[in-house]
Amino acid sequence: MARIYSHKKGKSGSTRPVRMSSPSWMRYTPEEVVKIVLRLAKEGNQSSEIGMLLRDQWGIPSVKLVTQKTVGQILREGKLASDYPEDLLNLMTKAVKIRKHLVSAKVDLHSKRGLQNTEMKILRLAKYYKRTKKLPATWEYDPEQAAIIVSGRQ
Repeated sequence: MARIYSHKKGKSGSTRPVRMSSPSWMRYTPEEVVKIVLRLAKEGNQSSEIGMLLRDQWGIPSVKLVTQKTVGQILREGKLASDYPEDLLNLMTKAVKIRKHLVSAKVDLHSKRGLQNTEMKILRLAKYYKRTKKLPATWEYDPEQAAIIVSGRQ
């Protein structure tokens, strides 16, 4: 997929080797991994942070290989998933921080452009999530509402 503003294609990343089951050196059962994921979520970690913590601290290379479920599915089953997708929340957090900065630095044109780009990303992502029914069809991005959502998250 092409980059949004630079008309370049971007680098392709490395791919994981195809594997149907968990590695032979894994010492955790699927039930233990689910418990760890739910505990990390209760501590306030996002799903991407949970994946990195499992990889770096517990030596679990992929939750999906072990449990046959993604971290998001486990969180939804444990009723710990957020109402909004994680990437949309992160973009809204970024937009709220830029808006807060622009209150004190009204002449910062680079930040104004960054805010425009971030809000366009939010709108494009919201359109996708409405289409896939992860957001209600009536949901609209509102900067004040985003500030309330972000403050409730922290």
